[in-house]
Amino acid sequence: MENTLTLAIFYEKAKAYIELVKLKLTLAVVFSGVFGYCLAINTIQWWKITILVIASISITGAANIINQIIEKESDKVMKRTAVRPLPTGRLSVSEAAVFAFILFSISCYLFVEVFNVRSAALAILSLLLYGFVYTPLKRKGQIAVFVGALPGAFPPMIGWVAATNHFGWAPGILFAIQFFWQFPHFWAIGWLAFDEYKKAGIQMMPGEGKTTETAFRIMIYTLFLIPVGWLPYLLGMTGINSALVAMLGGILFLAQTFHLMRTCTDKAALQMMFGSLLYLPVVQIVYLLDKV
Repeated sequence: MENTLTLAIFYEKAKAYIELVKLKLTLAVVFSGVFGYCLAINTIQWWKITILVIASISITGAANIINQIIEKESDKVMKRTAVRPLPTGRLSVSEAAVFAFILFSISCYLFVEVFNVRSAALAILSLLLYGFVYTPLKRKGQIAVFVGALPGAFPPMIGWVAATNHFGWAPGILFAIQFFWQFPHFWAIGWLAFDEYKKAGIQMMPGEGKTTETAFRIMIYTLFLIPVGWLPYLLGMTGINSALVAMLGGILFLAQTFHLMRTCTDKAALQMMFGSLLYLPVVQIVYLLDKV
Protein backbone atom coordinates (compact mmCIF):
# COMPACT_ATOMS: atom_id res chain seq x y z
CA MET A 1 0.00 0.00 0.00
CA GLU A 2 2.82 2.37 0.94
CA ASN A 3 4.70 1.55 -2.29
CA THR A 4 1.58 2.24 -4.34
CA LEU A 5 1.13 5.61 -2.65
CA THR A 6 4.79 6.51 -3.27
CA LEU A 7 4.46 5.60 -6.94
CA ALA A 8 1.28 7.67 -7.25
CA ILE A 9 3.02 10.72 -5.71
CA PHE A 10 6.03 10.22 -8.00
CA TYR A 11 3.74 9.95 -11.03
CA GLU A 12 1.87 13.14 -10.15
CA LYS A 13 5.13 15.03 -9.60
CA ALA A 14 6.58 13.78 -12.88
CA LYS A 15 3.38 14.73 -14.71
CA ALA A 16 3.52 18.22 -13.19
CA TYR A 17 7.14 18.70 -14.28
CA ILE A 18 6.25 17.66 -17.83
CA GLU A 19 3.35 20.12 -17.83
CA LEU A 20 5.76 22.88 -16.77
CA VAL A 21 7.77 22.36 -19.95
CA LYS A 22 4.63 22.94 -22.11
CA LEU A 23 5.56 19.99 -24.30
CA LYS A 24 3.28 20.75 -27.28
CA LEU A 25 4.57 24.32 -27.59
CA THR A 26 8.13 23.18 -26.95
CA LEU A 27 8.02 20.50 -29.66
CA ALA A 28 6.79 23.08 -32.19
CA VAL A 29 9.80 25.24 -31.31
CA VAL A 30 12.12 22.22 -31.56
CA PHE A 31 10.74 21.40 -35.01
CA SER A 32 11.69 24.87 -36.24
CA GLY A 33 15.18 24.48 -34.81
CA VAL A 34 15.69 21.10 -36.46
CA PHE A 35 14.36 22.57 -39.71
CA GLY A 36 17.01 25.31 -39.64
CA TYR A 37 19.73 22.77 -38.84
CA CYS A 38 18.73 20.35 -41.61
CA LEU A 39 18.41 23.13 -44.17
CA ALA A 40 22.03 24.10 -43.48
CA ILE A 41 23.67 20.67 -43.67
CA ASN A 42 24.44 18.36 -46.57
CA THR A 43 24.79 15.10 -44.63
CA ILE A 44 22.45 14.13 -41.83
CA GLN A 45 23.99 12.82 -38.63
CA TRP A 46 21.09 11.54 -36.59
CA TRP A 47 22.97 11.57 -33.30
CA LYS A 48 23.57 15.31 -33.68
CA ILE A 49 19.92 15.92 -34.51
CA THR A 50 18.99 13.94 -31.39
CA ILE A 51 21.32 16.10 -29.28
CA LEU A 52 19.86 19.25 -30.88
CA VAL A 53 16.35 18.07 -29.96
CA ILE A 54 17.38 17.46 -26.33
CA ALA A 55 19.19 20.82 -26.11
CA SER A 56 16.25 22.66 -27.69
CA ILE A 57 13.67 21.00 -25.43
CA SER A 58 15.80 21.91 -22.43
CA ILE A 59 16.30 25.62 -23.24
CA THR A 60 12.68 26.09 -24.36
CA GLY A 61 11.38 24.24 -21.32
CA ALA A 62 13.50 26.42 -19.04
CA ALA A 63 12.15 29.58 -20.69
CA ASN A 64 8.57 28.33 -20.32
CA ILE A 65 9.13 27.61 -16.63
CA ILE A 66 10.52 31.10 -16.01
CA ASN A 67 7.42 32.47 -17.76
CA GLN A 68 5.13 30.47 -15.48
CA ILE A 69 7.00 31.45 -12.31
CA ILE A 70 6.62 35.14 -13.15
CA GLU A 71 2.98 34.73 -14.23
CA LYS A 72 1.91 32.48 -11.36
CA GLU A 73 -0.62 34.97 -9.97
CA SER A 74 -2.10 36.04 -13.31
CA ASP A 75 -2.36 32.38 -14.33
CA LYS A 76 -4.73 31.83 -11.41
CA VAL A 77 -7.18 34.29 -12.98
CA MET A 78 -7.52 32.68 -16.42
CA LYS A 79 -9.39 29.40 -16.91
CA ARG A 80 -6.94 27.90 -19.40
CA THR A 81 -3.92 28.57 -17.15
CA ALA A 82 -5.43 28.11 -13.68
CA VAL A 83 -4.82 24.35 -13.87
CA ARG A 84 -1.05 24.71 -14.40
CA PRO A 85 1.27 23.16 -11.78
CA LEU A 86 2.21 26.42 -10.02
CA PRO A 87 -1.27 28.00 -9.62
CA THR A 88 -2.64 24.68 -8.36
CA GLY A 89 0.25 24.16 -5.95
CA ARG A 90 1.26 20.80 -7.40
CA LEU A 91 4.76 22.23 -7.64
CA SER A 92 6.37 25.01 -5.64
CA VAL A 93 8.19 27.96 -7.18
CA SER A 94 11.48 26.65 -5.78
CA GLU A 95 10.93 23.23 -7.36
CA ALA A 96 10.14 24.88 -10.69
CA ALA A 97 13.19 27.17 -10.45
CA VAL A 98 15.54 24.25 -9.74
CA PHE A 99 14.10 22.30 -12.65
CA ALA A 100 14.52 25.33 -14.95
CA PHE A 101 18.16 25.72 -13.88
CA ILE A 102 18.86 22.03 -14.55
CA LEU A 103 17.32 22.23 -18.03
CA PHE A 104 19.19 25.45 -18.76
CA SER A 105 22.50 23.89 -17.71
CA ILE A 106 21.93 20.78 -19.83
CA SER A 107 21.10 22.90 -22.87
CA CYS A 108 24.13 25.19 -22.52
CA TYR A 109 26.48 22.24 -22.10
CA LEU A 110 25.12 20.44 -25.18
CA PHE A 111 25.13 23.52 -27.42
CA VAL A 112 28.71 24.40 -26.47
CA GLU A 113 30.18 20.88 -26.49
CA VAL A 114 28.39 19.37 -29.49
CA PHE A 115 27.74 22.46 -31.62
CA ASN A 116 29.29 25.88 -30.98
CA VAL A 117 29.36 28.88 -28.67
CA ARG A 118 27.40 31.07 -31.09
CA SER A 119 24.37 28.77 -31.07
CA ALA A 120 24.61 28.56 -27.26
CA ALA A 121 24.70 32.37 -27.04
CA LEU A 122 21.60 32.65 -29.26
CA ALA A 123 19.78 30.07 -27.13
CA ILE A 124 20.65 31.94 -23.93
CA LEU A 125 19.60 35.28 -25.46
CA SER A 126 16.31 33.69 -26.50
CA LEU A 127 15.66 32.51 -22.94
CA LEU A 128 16.53 35.90 -21.45
CA LEU A 129 14.29 37.81 -23.88
CA TYR A 130 11.35 35.45 -23.45
CA GLY A 131 11.56 34.89 -19.71
CA PHE A 132 12.79 38.22 -18.35
CA VAL A 133 11.75 40.81 -20.96
CA TYR A 134 8.70 39.57 -22.88
CA THR A 135 6.94 38.00 -19.89
CA PRO A 136 6.94 41.13 -17.65
CA LEU A 137 6.05 43.33 -20.64
CA LYS A 138 2.83 41.38 -21.25
CA ARG A 139 1.21 43.43 -18.50
CA LYS A 140 2.60 46.72 -19.86
CA GLY A 141 1.10 46.82 -23.35
CA GLN A 142 1.19 45.68 -26.95
CA ILE A 143 4.98 46.11 -27.19
CA ALA A 144 5.23 42.67 -25.55
CA VAL A 145 4.17 40.93 -28.78
CA PHE A 146 6.92 42.66 -30.75
CA VAL A 147 9.53 41.78 -28.13
CA GLY A 148 8.22 38.21 -27.83
CA ALA A 149 8.44 37.75 -31.58
CA LEU A 150 12.24 38.03 -31.34
CA PRO A 151 12.95 34.91 -29.24
CA GLY A 152 10.03 33.23 -30.98
CA ALA A 153 11.83 33.62 -34.32
CA PHE A 154 15.22 32.42 -33.04
CA PRO A 155 14.77 28.60 -33.34
CA PRO A 156 15.49 28.18 -37.10
CA MET A 157 18.38 30.65 -36.78
CA ILE A 158 19.77 28.71 -33.81
CA GLY A 159 19.51 25.49 -35.83
CA TRP A 160 21.34 27.02 -38.79
CA VAL A 161 24.10 28.51 -36.64
CA ALA A 162 24.45 25.22 -34.73
CA ALA A 163 25.14 23.52 -38.08
CA THR A 164 27.43 26.16 -39.62
CA ASN A 165 28.82 28.29 -36.75
CA HIS A 166 28.07 31.20 -39.05
CA PHE A 167 25.70 34.19 -39.07
CA GLY A 168 24.57 35.70 -42.34
CA TRP A 169 21.67 36.32 -44.71
CA ALA A 170 20.47 32.71 -44.69
CA PRO A 171 19.72 32.40 -40.95
CA GLY A 172 18.44 35.98 -41.03
CA ILE A 173 15.84 35.05 -43.65
CA LEU A 174 14.71 32.03 -41.63
CA PHE A 175 14.39 34.37 -38.65
CA ALA A 176 12.34 36.89 -40.70
CA ILE A 177 9.81 34.31 -41.91
CA GLN A 178 9.10 33.07 -38.39
CA PHE A 179 9.17 36.63 -37.01
CA PHE A 180 6.36 37.89 -39.25
CA TRP A 181 4.39 34.65 -38.89
CA GLN A 182 4.10 35.14 -35.15
CA PHE A 183 2.01 38.32 -35.30
CA PRO A 184 -1.11 36.84 -36.94
CA HIS A 185 -0.60 33.64 -34.94
CA PHE A 186 -0.46 35.28 -31.50
CA TRP A 187 -3.03 37.93 -32.31
CA ALA A 188 -5.47 35.19 -33.34
CA ILE A 189 -4.88 33.61 -29.93
CA GLY A 190 -5.20 37.03 -28.30
CA TRP A 191 -8.52 37.58 -30.10
CA LEU A 192 -9.93 34.27 -28.85
CA ALA A 193 -8.73 34.80 -25.29
CA PHE A 194 -9.34 38.57 -25.23
CA ASP A 195 -11.66 38.59 -22.21
CA GLU A 196 -9.43 36.23 -20.24
CA TYR A 197 -6.32 38.27 -20.96
CA LYS A 198 -8.13 41.49 -20.09
CA LYS A 199 -9.22 40.02 -16.75
CA ALA A 200 -5.57 39.13 -16.03
CA GLY A 201 -4.36 42.59 -17.05
CA ILE A 202 -2.58 41.32 -20.16
CA GLN A 203 -2.77 43.27 -23.44
CA MET A 204 -1.96 41.10 -26.45
CA MET A 205 -3.99 42.75 -29.20
CA PRO A 206 -2.73 45.41 -31.64
CA GLY A 207 -5.95 47.43 -31.38
CA GLU A 208 -8.79 48.19 -29.00
CA GLY A 209 -10.41 44.79 -28.84
CA LYS A 210 -12.16 42.68 -31.46
CA THR A 211 -12.57 45.37 -34.09
CA THR A 212 -12.07 45.83 -37.83
CA GLU A 213 -9.08 48.05 -37.05
CA THR A 214 -7.45 45.21 -35.11
CA ALA A 215 -8.15 42.75 -37.92
CA PHE A 216 -6.67 45.24 -40.42
CA ARG A 217 -3.41 45.40 -38.46
CA ILE A 218 -3.29 41.61 -38.37
CA MET A 219 -3.74 41.59 -42.15
CA ILE A 220 -0.85 44.04 -42.67
CA TYR A 221 1.63 41.83 -40.81
CA THR A 222 0.39 38.71 -42.58
CA LEU A 223 0.98 40.47 -45.90
CA PHE A 224 4.74 40.47 -45.22
CA LEU A 225 4.81 36.67 -45.37
CA ILE A 226 4.26 36.67 -49.16
CA PRO A 227 7.45 38.54 -50.20
CA VAL A 228 9.51 37.11 -47.32
CA GLY A 229 8.55 33.59 -48.39
CA TRP A 230 10.42 34.15 -51.68
CA LEU A 231 13.72 35.09 -50.05
CA PRO A 232 15.12 31.54 -49.55
CA TYR A 233 14.74 30.98 -53.31
CA LEU A 234 16.23 34.37 -54.23
CA LEU A 235 19.23 33.65 -52.00
CA GLY A 236 19.73 30.25 -53.60
CA MET A 237 18.84 28.26 -50.49
CA THR A 238 15.80 26.55 -52.02
CA GLY A 239 14.18 25.98 -55.41
CA ILE A 240 11.34 27.74 -57.19
CA ASN A 241 8.75 25.11 -56.24
CA SER A 242 9.01 25.85 -52.52
CA ALA A 243 8.80 29.59 -53.24
CA LEU A 244 5.53 29.03 -55.11
CA VAL A 245 4.14 26.89 -52.29
CA ALA A 246 5.17 29.51 -49.71
CA MET A 247 3.49 32.22 -51.80
CA LEU A 248 0.30 30.17 -52.10
CA GLY A 249 0.33 29.49 -48.36
CA GLY A 250 0.83 33.18 -47.68
CA ILE A 251 -2.08 34.11 -49.96
CA LEU A 252 -4.40 31.59 -48.28
CA PHE A 253 -3.30 32.82 -44.86
CA LEU A 254 -3.91 36.40 -45.97
CA ALA A 255 -7.39 35.47 -47.21
CA GLN A 256 -8.22 34.32 -43.68
CA THR A 257 -7.33 37.77 -42.35
CA PHE A 258 -9.68 39.38 -44.89
CA HIS A 259 -12.41 37.06 -43.64
CA LEU A 260 -11.65 38.19 -40.08
CA MET A 261 -11.86 41.84 -41.20
CA ARG A 262 -15.28 41.23 -42.76
CA THR A 263 -16.80 39.28 -39.88
CA CYS A 264 -14.80 40.14 -36.72
CA THR A 265 -15.94 36.84 -35.17
CA ASP A 266 -14.25 34.33 -32.89
CA LYS A 267 -14.93 31.65 -35.49
CA ALA A 268 -12.88 33.53 -38.09
CA ALA A 269 -10.09 34.07 -35.53
CA LEU A 270 -10.12 30.36 -34.69
CA GLN A 271 -9.85 29.47 -38.37
CA MET A 272 -6.96 31.89 -38.71
CA MET A 273 -5.20 30.37 -35.70
CA PHE A 274 -5.46 26.88 -37.22
CA GLY A 275 -4.30 28.33 -40.52
CA SER A 276 -1.20 29.73 -38.82
CA LEU A 277 -0.50 26.38 -37.16
CA LEU A 278 -0.64 24.74 -40.59
CA TYR A 279 1.26 27.41 -42.55
CA LEU A 280 4.62 27.36 -40.78
CA PRO A 281 5.39 23.60 -40.64
CA VAL A 282 4.11 23.08 -44.20
CA VAL A 283 6.31 25.87 -45.58
CA GLN A 284 9.33 24.67 -43.59
CA ILE A 285 8.90 21.07 -44.76
CA VAL A 286 8.57 22.22 -48.37
CA TYR A 287 11.75 24.30 -48.04
CA LEU A 288 13.57 21.21 -46.79
CA LEU A 289 12.28 19.03 -49.62
CA ASP A 290 13.24 21.67 -52.19
CA LYS A 291 16.56 22.81 -50.74
CA VAL A 292 19.41 23.41 -53.19
